[in-house]
Amino acid sequence: MNYPDPETEPAPPQTPRSLAAQEASATPVASSTETEPWETRILLEILLGPQGLRAGWSVLLFTILFFLFFGVAGMVLAGLNLIDPKDRFTASASLFSELAPFLGMVAAAAIVALVERRRGNLLAFNLTGPRSLLHFLEGLVAGFAALSVLIGALAWGGWLHFGPIALSGSQILKFAALWAIAFLLVGCVEEGIFRCYLQFTLTRGINFWWALGIVGSICLVLFLTGKGNGIWGVYILAGLGLVPCLLLHLNKTEGSSFWQAAWVTSTLFGYIHTSNNGENWIGIFAAAAIGFTFVVSVRVTGSAGWAIGCHASWDWAETYFYGAADSGNVASGHYLTTTPAGPAFWSGGSDGPEGSVLVLGAILLLLIALVVLYGRREPTAVAASATELAAG
Repeated sequence: MNYPDPETEPAPPQTPRSLAAQEASATPVASSTETEPWETRILLEILLGPQGLRAGWSVLLFTILFFLFFGVAGMVLAGLNLIDPKDRFTASASLFSELAPFLGMVAAAAIVALVERRRGNLLAFNLTGPRSLLHFLEGLVAGFAALSVLIGALAWGGWLHFGPIALSGSQILKFAALWAIAFLLVGCVEEGIFRCYLQFTLTRGINFWWALGIVGSICLVLFLTGKGNGIWGVYILAGLGLVPCLLLHLNKTEGSSFWQAAWVTSTLFGYIHTSNNGENWIGIFAAAAIGFTFVVSVRVTGSAGWAIGCHASWDWAETYFYGAADSGNVASGHYLTTTPAGPAFWSGGSDGPEGSVLVLGAILLLLIALVVLYGRREPTAVAASATELAAG
């Protein structure tokens, strides 16, 4: 079993007696695994790989623990009347609704990190890159700026109209803070699961065929059940990733497992959004595409800090600051008021700005900014991340 290198104490000095004992031992000693019964050796081979617990078992363990702790936290918060049973889109309801999965994620990841003997515990999952806090703050700025560019383009084209300011006085700061906390939790949960734990774990244990099987299974479930909104967005993203991932596999490109994992996590990220109300195929494809953009941010910065900040501020700007629909839902307690106008292809319709084809331009701008600002400036971040994966 190869776990991350533990910190070891210096070996004690050899005594004459210990040296004599070593010289006297003429027969080699069998390893501990060789002395185990064959049933135990087979079980260990199934469960453990060169980097410890195999990635598939790790994901299964994390999933079970997450839903267990998520359910317990949800019941406790519901028992305290902190979770709205009607699931209304308010700041306080959203805050506590996101607190339950956040607690479940943290507890599950902490136990998995302990089982896998990871240095830094939770931080080992793509959170140990250089200047993570600075990247988080830069992500906050990037998310607000990108959403503002999208809103500006919609307004310029006449596909979005501004209405009166909905808040005044102390309510402006009150709801700004509440929504900021709620969306910070959203960013931590979604990025924590997809760009931290899953991206890290799949990278150390996936190849093209496993990635193809997972992505194909996601598409098959959508096809057979026929459930979900905007499911063609998932199909498109899955199709776009097929050829590049196959070429990486055929060329035996070093580090290709990172991009195979990115294909899986981005497709899965789009899939989970198909359960949202009011989604169209553009909105689902945009969710998957921005998921891929967040994976790129991990690659070029060395951690998920930028992705968490960008995710949180994008949602905050869209929902609170501009008061636009988010996946078909308009929140109560927003600052500005905006309404879509014209064809849904351009305005986003009931889906909101994320359902407009112009959202793809905003995502592309984020991707270009990441590559330009971090791609060449911080190559050590990528190397550091790769080193952690190899050690883990």
